[in-house]
Formats: sequence, structure tokens, C-alpha cells
Amino acid sequence: MDHTFQVDLRGVVDLLSHHLYGSPRVYVRELMQNAVDAITARRATEPDAPALIRIEPPELTGDGTLRVHDTGIGLTEAQVHELLATIGRSSKRDELGFSRHEFLGQFGIGLLSCFLVADEIRVVTRHGDQPTVCWTGHSDGRYAVEPAPGAGRSEPGTTVTLVPRRDAEQWFATPTVTDLARLFGSLLPVTVRVGDVVTTAGPPPWPTTPGAPVDRAALVRYARETLGVDPFDVLPLSVPEAGLTGVAFVLPDPVNPAARTGHRVYLKRMLLTEHADGLLPDWAFFAHCVVDASELRPTASREALYEDTLLTATREALGDQVRGWLVRLAKHAPRRLAEFLQVHHLGVKALALHDDEMLRLVDQWWPMDTNVGTLTLAEFRQRHGLIRYAASLDEFRQLAAVAAAQDLAVVNGGYTYDTELIERLPTVDRSVLIERLEPSDLTTRFDSLDPQVELALRPFLVAAQRALERTGCEVVFRAYDPVSLPALYLVSRSAAFHDQLTASRDRADELWGGVLDALAASAPPDRPQLVLNHRNPLVRRVSTLTDPELVGLAVEALYGQALLLGHHPIRAADAALLNSSFLGLLGRAVPGRE
Repeated sequence: MDHTFQVDLRGVVDLLSHHLYGSPRVYVRELMQNAVDAITARRATEPDAPALIRIEPPELTGDGTLRVHDTGIGLTEAQVHELLATIGRSSKRDELGFSRHEFLGQFGIGLLSCFLVADEIRVVTRHGDQPTVCWTGHSDGRYAVEPAPGAGRSEPGTTVTLVPRRDAEQWFATPTVTDLARLFGSLLPVTVRVGDVVTTAGPPPWPTTPGAPVDRAALVRYARETLGVDPFDVLPLSVPEAGLTGVAFVLPDPVNPAARTGHRVYLKRMLLTEHADGLLPDWAFFAHCVVDASELRPTASREALYEDTLLTATREALGDQVRGWLVRLAKHAPRRLAEFLQVHHLGVKALALHDDEMLRLVDQWWPMDTNVGTLTLAEFRQRHGLIRYAASLDEFRQLAAVAAAQDLAVVNGGYTYDTELIERLPTVDRSVLIERLEPSDLTTRFDSLDPQVELALRPFLVAAQRALERTGCEVVFRAYDPVSLPALYLVSRSAAFHDQLTASRDRADELWGGVLDALAASAPPDRPQLVLNHRNPLVRRVSTLTDPELVGLAVEALYGQALLLGHHPIRAADAALLNSSFLGLLGRAVPGRE
């Protein structure tokens, strides 16, 4: 035997009115939305019908209630029973349940938002020449339908009356109602009055038809007044498939890419949200959009956009328009583009990771840090041919000065996306040659010492190697510039990987420790090198020392200084070695008894 579900109507009303919506303030929007839809429906058959919404806060009604009057089509008694008393039933969907294009509301639940602020809702409505009907609903799920007292309404339309909840009086204050009506309905195509104050401001300030002129001064003024920003630039937007028009304001200051910009979205000129997410691609975080759309779908709460294929296509189309603006800047206003990149380069570089045109733009216009000055990749290539780069900031700091002394030009690829962009360049231009800088590239350019000098230094090298044996470092002599640099600590990529394995092994449990041991055994690393500079006067003096203890202290001090100058990580053993060498040298420098 079939059974029907039992529904706790009081619980459903509480769930939808108190948990579907993010804030009680939406009740004003839902009341205006129903009024606009009723006016739209009436004007479909009576094009000259008045289009007016009047809102009377308690201060004007005098009985503590809020009233909203509209000149819309109104409802018959049958429609009142069917639509107002059935959650989810809407007159704004067709026979198959699809939303009808001309209406704002689609879900049949908007009136429930009023229960956020009211315990009782009264709807007095008249359709055409039919009698005026009064519907009274309560927050506990009860409702009653009866003929309106007296003569009822003299014209078609609806009056909604809210009896405030005891804890919601602040939402009915005249300034609050006026502000909310202006916030949500300032662009509506009907006149909205709160008392004697008109809260509608006319059509949007951006072009709403193809080919219409752009009033940039008006858009900049709108951005200042509405968003509180003085935009770097304004970009009109249009996506016909979504019925979307609007404007993107390029922000004048850097923004955090991880903090997504919320966009201001209107649906059929009613404000949906001030914080819409996902309207633009993630890389376009430097733009703040204000748009109006007729085809995009809202969520049931009408506080966000519904993620569907149309929204995805719209996001891609808007991203293409922002991208086109950047391309036009590069072609027609390169100085302006340079100013933009100084502020928002991260967004452009993020786009360049998968967009060839943007990669060419970055190649030509974004200045990168190199050891021969600040240059674009195109300028660097023109001067030096091969793009030799350091993949991390630490690598660049360690090797840049020494590489410059060896006439090796190096690009710093350590900043966000730079290495990935350099490595992607050959995919769009096969003539581009790139090479990651290795420490071995430097040692091949250092001068070897005369064999007789090397032979004379062998006793010192033996003592130095003994002093640094516990660090796993090999001590070698070379002659190189700059002369002022006494020692250089060089770590190959395999040695750095081995150090990471060792550090991970020390923290791992027995199972993973065995795995890491096997990895380390399968790839024995090159040993790091402490390369002493024989051209440095201090190093030459140290190399003549014969006291084994003093040799050890001096070499340990040079090792520690090379780590610090090269921005290498300092392990606990390295810190202890630095401390002991410093104290030891200080003790030898200050003779005397305790």
C-alpha cells in the first residue's frame, strides 16, 4: 500500500525562511521582486499600465506594520490558494516547469523570506475585475483566505503587509528600508518609492546595447561612489548568450590572488549579490565586475549564481574580453601596460602559463631580475642569446654575483611563475634556448692552480678536509673572481636532493625510513664543495698556517661564512660549528689567563 510523506509545515517554513537566506535584509528584495514580476505580467497585456511600487515603513503606516503596494496583475482567489499556500509553486514557470524568461523569481519560495522578520503576512490582491482577496499567513504554517474587508482595492494590484517580529524591528526602520530598496532596486525599470523618496536611479551607467557609446567618466564616477575605488581602467563587457552587459573595473592597487574578488551581479536589473564568485577566471583577480544578466540562473536563495554550462561559457567569454584588453594595451599603449604590470603582474603571469599570446606579452614587457640588471626576457635574449636561469631565489642569491664575475648572465626564476614561464617559452618560439644554471657551470669556468702551487697546498688541504669531514663537504682550491669572495659553497641538485632525503629520513617512521634509505642508496649524491678562492688575500694567508688547530678553526669559519653568504639552510650541526669556530678564533685572538 502506498503512503504519502508527512510534512511538518512549521519546520519547513522555519528551514526555508531562516536557513536558506544569509541575512534578513533580503526580505525587501523578495517583496520588490514579486512586485516587479506582477507589473511585468500585467504590462504583457496592458502595455500602458502603471509601473509603481510604493513601500510604507511602520513610521508611515502608523500601526507598526510595513506595507508594499504594487500596480501589478494581482491574483484570483484560486491563484491565491494555489500559489501563496503551496511552497515551491510559482506562476513564473511554464507548464513544463521551466523558468519564464521575463520574470525575476522562479522558485515559489520568495515570500517565505518575509518570515525572517515577520510573524504574520497579509496579502490583499485583485486581478482584473474580480473581487479583492485577502490571504493571511502565519509563521507556524497556518493561513486563511477570505474576501477583503470593505470595498477592497479599486485597481488591480497587490498590497503585502508585514507584522514585525519582536526581535526584528530594526529591519523596519525607515532609513534601513530606504537603503535596502536603493541597494537592491536602484536599476529597476519601474519606479520604487519609500514614502516620498524615489530609490530607483534609472538605467545602468554602462552600455546595454551593442555599439552604444561608453561614458568612461560616468563609469569612473560610478566606481568611486558604489565600489569606493578609483579604477586603473574600465572595460565594457557583453555576453549576448547570457543576456549580459556590464563593466569590469581594473583595480588600481595590488590584491591578494588567493582572496577572490566578489563581483556585483544584477539579474534583470535587480541586485542578486555584491559578492558573486566565479564570474571571471581565477587569473583575472585584478578586475571587479558589475554586470546585469537576463539568462544566468540564480540559486534558490537568490544570493549566488548557479554553476551550470552557461555560467562556465560566460566566464570564458568574459576572460577572453579581459585578455583582449591586455593585448590591445600591449599594441597601442605599452607604457600603460607597463604601469599595469607593475601592479598586477601575477594575474598576467598566471594567464601566460596556458595562453600563448599572454606569454608573448610577458616575454616582451615584463622586466625580470637578472644578475646584469632588470631586463625583459626578450631584451635578455637579444643581449645574451641563451636564457640561463636559476630556478629558485636561493639559487640565484648563491650564484648570481659569482656568475656575473665569470661573464655568465643569469635570470632569477625564483619569483612566482617565472621558472614555469621561462621553461614554456620554447613551446611558442622554437628559436628560444634556455638552460638551468648548475653549480658545475661555475666550477668549469674557475681557473685551476699551477701544479707546483697545488702540491705546496696539499698539507693544508688534508688538514682542512679533516676539519670539515663531519659536514660531508669536499674542500678544493680554485682561482676565480670576485677577489673579495674568500669561499663559495656549491651544492649540486643531486646533493640537495640527498640532503632533503636525509632530513625526511630523520623524521620518518621505520617503514618510510626504509623506503627513503633505498632511494638514497639508489642515487649516491655528488658531495657539496667548499671552493676556496686562491686569489683572495685572506685565503692565501690562511693556507700558510701550520698549526692544525688554527687551520681547523679558520676553515670552519670560512665554511660558515660561505653558507651565510650563499643563503644556504643552516643545520643544527652547522650552527654548532659556526659557534665553536667563532669562539675558538676569539680565544686565540685574545691571549691571557682566565
